[in-house]
Amino acid sequence: MDIASPVAPPNGARAPGVADGAVADPLDVDALLEPELRRAVAALDGSAPLLARMARYHLGWVDEHGAPTDPATAQAARGKRLRPAVALVCCGAAGGDPRRAAPLAAALELLHNFTLIHDDIQDDSPTRRHRPTVWTRWGTDQAINAGDALFAAAHLALYRLRETGAPPELVLRLSDGFDRMTVAIVEGQTLDLGFEGRDDVSPDAYLGMIAGKTAAIVRYAAWAGALLGGADEATANRFGAFGLALGLGFQVRDDLLGIWGAPETTGKAAADDIRRRKQTLPILLLRERADATTQTEMASLYAPAEISEPGIARILALLDRAGARAATEVCIAAYHDEARAALLAAARPGPNPSRDALLALVDGLAGRDG
Repeated sequence: MDIASPVAPPNGARAPGVADGAVADPLDVDALLEPELRRAVAALDGSAPLLARMARYHLGWVDEHGAPTDPATAQAARGKRLRPAVALVCCGAAGGDPRRAAPLAAALELLHNFTLIHDDIQDDSPTRRHRPTVWTRWGTDQAINAGDALFAAAHLALYRLRETGAPPELVLRLSDGFDRMTVAIVEGQTLDLGFEGRDDVSPDAYLGMIAGKTAAIVRYAAWAGALLGGADEATANRFGAFGLALGLGFQVRDDLLGIWGAPETTGKAAADDIRRRKQTLPILLLRERADATTQTEMASLYAPAEISEPGIARILALLDRAGARAATEVCIAAYHDEARAALLAAARPGPNPSRDALLALVDGLAGRDG
């Protein structure tokens, strides 16, 4: 994921400190984020060493024995870090110094990883980012503990905002929003699990679900980052609208790649979401457009515990006939157009490198292939 200068991508990204719309000394997103992450996770060190080791393993810092990982493994295991980058750069786009938002960025990354550990359990996923998942290594019960610990560590990171100059009333407001955002994520996950095995889920219901499960945290990242950058309520809400649209577009792009993405760029088998029987937007669009004969055929294809390779090929053909890919691409484009419009309405006018970097981020995510 490439973000135009002066903000490069997470995993080597740069975020400007912008107090007056000019570019200050560039700040590396990872350099801002990593010390805050490690400070928060250090709170897990205590009488149960396994707890901190599982957290550090999931974050890519150590192997299963607690030995530090090599740089390539660490890089691959930490993911895109989109959410903390959005918080940092929205702070700059609102006129603030992104360095003040570093604890917020860490809190978002830790919360996101808490959800990943629990999602891996619920989805029975054996691997994540090319490594065995925490539950695969240490069992379900201990993985739940690791996820719970990262949830607590996320709050410890957030409370560090008091030490970076944020007024106490703002810290309280951000903390309240943080927990409400977490509730939205869990509500979305609850709906997602409830959708499994159903053939009557509408595309609108699905988009409502991902607005919580996936997009709520990106919305919060943009909103909270803007508040730390000095934005007023109305402006922060416009930044939040940007984050919501960006998060929705990000997930729907994932849905497209989960079916039509190239294995060499996604790291997954071709049509993996069909193989896993996931009810993503393209499948729901197909169901919505299917006539009675096609609906009966789909019920037959999805009836076995595993969809056969000929069955996958047939579903791909049905998707093509229904125009599901083109409709999904239209949806993605609409969300990215919405994100651009919201950002332009929210960010400070005139020279604003952080705003321009966020616009470049939107363009990069719109065309990403992995």
